[in-house]
Amino acid sequence: MWEWRNIYRGMLMGASDIVPGVSGGTIAVVLGIYDRLIEAINGLFSKEWKEHLKFLIPLGLGVGTAILLLANLINFLFDNYPEPTQYFFLGLIIGVLPYLTHKADMKHNFHGKHYGILILGAIIVGSMAFFQTAETDPIENFSASTYVLLFFSGFIASSAMILPGISGSFILYLIGIYSTVTTGIEEFNFTIIGVVGVGIVLGIISMSKIVKYFLENHTSGTFALIIGLVIGSVFVVFPGIPEMQTLIVSVVTFLGGLLAAWLLGRVEYK
Repeated sequence: MWEWRNIYRGMLMGASDIVPGVSGGTIAVVLGIYDRLIEAINGLFSKEWKEHLKFLIPLGLGVGTAILLLANLINFLFDNYPEPTQYFFLGLIIGVLPYLTHKADMKHNFHGKHYGILILGAIIVGSMAFFQTAETDPIENFSASTYVLLFFSGFIASSAMILPGISGSFILYLIGIYSTVTTGIEEFNFTIIGVVGVGIVLGIISMSKIVKYFLENHTSGTFALIIGLVIGSVFVVFPGIPEMQTLIVSVVTFLGGLLAAWLLGRVEYK
């Protein structure tokens, strides 16, 4: 059966992937489909590949639609209302933590080494908040080396994107081609979209195999790392204490993010 509800799920993931600091993997966790997503990507190479496509195609349509339609809106919100927008995603990220800790059954399954992995994951992602971005103006003159850079940037960013807590957009920021990619999307430059897209697809397939192995063979340790990555992303997204004129709005959007995570949990979690 085709899972057309995945279109709206994909749109939420795609919208978040545009935001530097927010991971589509985190939104998949919020929606309660992260395990299913990893299973479906790996299932493309099994005998049941047609069934997995019924899950992935609607999800991919949603992601693509959101990226094409919402890139301008997300950029507008960040340009004009950066703190309230970041506080909304901050609330959304924090809102998923209770679900993650419950699913991992930390009380019974976590021991000293698992908390060590959790802290390590938080430090790895949280340290990104102190990185200086190498972002430049959009590339205008393209050569063979430029397309190689775009391909591997998509590959690396998507490998990070599949992990909750690590933002693919933020990785593109660090590499210095975020504006090139977003401009290519806004201008419907299919060469840029195609080259980066191939890198993204191959990166997601590669990383999903690694994640699947660890989820199946080291479940508690993997959940400890995922929880740590999500906690670390809080420090990346946190914009600081807002000024008085935006304090109330930021508090409201933060609560809105928490409420959105709770509502999605009520609808999605089984």
